[in-house]
Amino acid sequence: MNTVNLALLGVSTAAFLAAASAAKSWALRPGWFWLLLTLALYTIGNLIMLRLIRDFGMGAALSLSAVIQLVAVNLIALTVFGERLSGLQTLGIALAIAAIALITLAPEA
Repeated sequence: MNTVNLALLGVSTAAFLAAASAAKSWALRPGWFWLLLTLALYTIGNLIMLRLIRDFGMGAALSLSAVIQLVAVNLIALTVFGERLSGLQTLGIALAIAAIALITLAPEA
């Protein structure tokens, strides 16, 4: 992964995290502002992902993005919104991290 694609992954992750936070804010206080902001941020994140899919393939790009988002969104949910995970949910996150490590470290077929 080159520097540009790594930066794009970071920007798309930031857009998805902001979108998830806006979605949670909309869920707590429904309104047009939060809804439109959520949609705009998810759109930006997905447009960036199209480039990454082209460069790395759908499976690798979306898997990597999904696990990064999984970890980051849970950190936000736990620290900002005060949510909690059960032991089984925590195990699921750990297994997802292991899965993406296997996907990204495995040689290409």
